[in-house]
Amino acid sequence: MHADSWALKAKKLGFRSRAIFKLEEILIKTKALKKNSFVLDIGSAPGGWSELVKALNPSSHVYAIDLLPMDPIQDVMFFQKDVKEIDEIREISLLKSKFNLVISDLAPNLTGIRAVDEENIFELNITTLNTATNYLDKSSGSFIIKTFQNSLLKELRIEMEKCFHLVQTYKPAASKSKSGEIYLYGERPL
Repeated sequence: MHADSWALKAKKLGFRSRAIFKLEEILIKTKALKKNSFVLDIGSAPGGWSELVKALNPSSHVYAIDLLPMDPIQDVMFFQKDVKEIDEIREISLLKSKFNLVISDLAPNLTGIRAVDEENIFELNITTLNTATNYLDKSSGSFIIKTFQNSLLKELRIEMEKCFHLVQTYKPAASKSKSGEIYLYGERPL
């Protein structure tokens, strides 16, 4: 398979994934990552987003969760669990309402059946949104979630608008033009 320029750039810089450039662009535009931030990375494997957060802001406290295994990253606490079981992770549950930033690159396994895939994506997005609103600092928290352009995107955005003072949509330059992925950003939980 031919690697694109973003993948080559990530490899050259020593990062695990081209997805870092998508997150980096959003973080630069929103200024959501601050010094000493508590960051929750949902759907963290292979670890590119956690890796980027630590590279951009080494003082950040990063907690990562995924069903899939993830190779260790220095100063990142990783838990191999389902996001639905996050309250069972003591180290994370003690920080409820204290996270400054929740990021999610989570996506379900796709079946190829459009209606099923769209419903699975939406359900996972809602679970992630609910987790973010439970764990974010109410005064200054921010949330970045990857989702997909489909028939339920408008409904997801409406749900986000019920949870945040500000909601914005991003299609980073590093996203492949043919890709249906899109990113939603929420700021200051309601």
